[in-house]
Amino acid sequence: MIPSHWYNIVPDLPAPPPPPLHPATRRPVGPGDLAPLFPMELIGQEVSGERFVAIPEEVLDVYRLWRPTPLLRARRLEKALGTPARIYYKYEGGSPAGSHKPNTAVPQAYYNAREGVRKLTTETGAGQWGSALAFACAQFGLECEVWMVRASYDQKPYRRSLMRVYGATVHASPSTVTKAGARVLADAPDSTGSLGIAISEAVEVAGAGEDVRYALGSVLNHVLLHQTVIGEEALAQLGEAPDVIIGCTGGGSNFAGLVFPFLREKLAGRIDPVIRAVEPAACPSFTRGVYAYDFGDTAGFTPLLKMHTLGHDFVPDPIHAGGLRYHGMSPLLSHMYELGMFEAVSRSQIECFEAGVRFARTEGIVPAPEPTHALAETIAEALRCKESGEAKVILTALCGHGHFDLAAYDRYLSGAMEDFALPQERIDEALARLPG
Repeated sequence: MIPSHWYNIVPDLPAPPPPPLHPATRRPVGPGDLAPLFPMELIGQEVSGERFVAIPEEVLDVYRLWRPTPLLRARRLEKALGTPARIYYKYEGGSPAGSHKPNTAVPQAYYNAREGVRKLTTETGAGQWGSALAFACAQFGLECEVWMVRASYDQKPYRRSLMRVYGATVHASPSTVTKAGARVLADAPDSTGSLGIAISEAVEVAGAGEDVRYALGSVLNHVLLHQTVIGEEALAQLGEAPDVIIGCTGGGSNFAGLVFPFLREKLAGRIDPVIRAVEPAACPSFTRGVYAYDFGDTAGFTPLLKMHTLGHDFVPDPIHAGGLRYHGMSPLLSHMYELGMFEAVSRSQIECFEAGVRFARTEGIVPAPEPTHALAETIAEALRCKESGEAKVILTALCGHGHFDLAAYDRYLSGAMEDFALPQERIDEALARLPG
């Protein structure tokens, strides 16, 4: 059954998260500061103190195209590993865009359309978010303009095609369409791009149009709120208490969507799982970044967000998990990590694709590169159970399929894929340019 409400974890936290700051005044931003980018309903959700927010019927009507999504037990993977652990995964790949992203794209398009917005702009890393927003805009009669990180634009041409099928205009980022993109290209003509640069481009265009707004696919509170339909369904579907919950993290929406309802139960003392975030070793904001105020984009158009960051102008290596190539982590998740509410680890690209192939050959689903990070850690946890004899219940989120990522799997299978070692000097260089 589809949940009737989204869950807002903020009122249940032991301490409130730090507010976003205006970059000029260094004072907390107000609704008026965000109005040029977001509709008032989403601004209200961003700062809401309500534990539950009703899902509009118009949004539920679109959700019904693919929700509720299945919670499956990976019995064949368990057998192949020889583990006593019981592995469950919540599969979000059956949505029109093939990932969890429409869970927030649909309400964002709905609220914008209701306020008379004509067009939404956005960025996309791997293409899942761009696909989702293009689909959602088609449902509510909005135009959609997408800046796709150049590395993924080149790696994943059929993601571009899918966005165009839904009616979107797609640019490779950095582009010459915007001043922010042109500045980057002037200094680095061969730039592979980053989500930070693409955000700057999308925000620049949105800020210049009266009836144009910006939509973000991760990081912000209202995005994480919408994704909690994942965890609410999983909580109702799972017939036993989980011992370990594992999710991949880039900006944090998939991870938060799965774990927030379970964290509510943990805070209430009803369950006590270990919760673990998994990020790419090439872009490790949790495990190697710092907790500080930083811009959410490269050009410095956004408010200052207190988050785990590698520096707003950090450009990650072009790993195939494009959706995880973001310099910062959700401020809400960063705050919760500082409170010790979950763990974080990083995984290299090759071991993640190894886990993805292993999963595909046992369970039949080819995962997107992003959730292979969670699968790699899930397999490692299951093998630890094999050694200890513990029959733990492990829950993970398979947030999308990899049907548009087969070129990346080809590189892995042919031995052409490489891991990127991230030198500490690159992180230090980017962090040296944090805003004061």
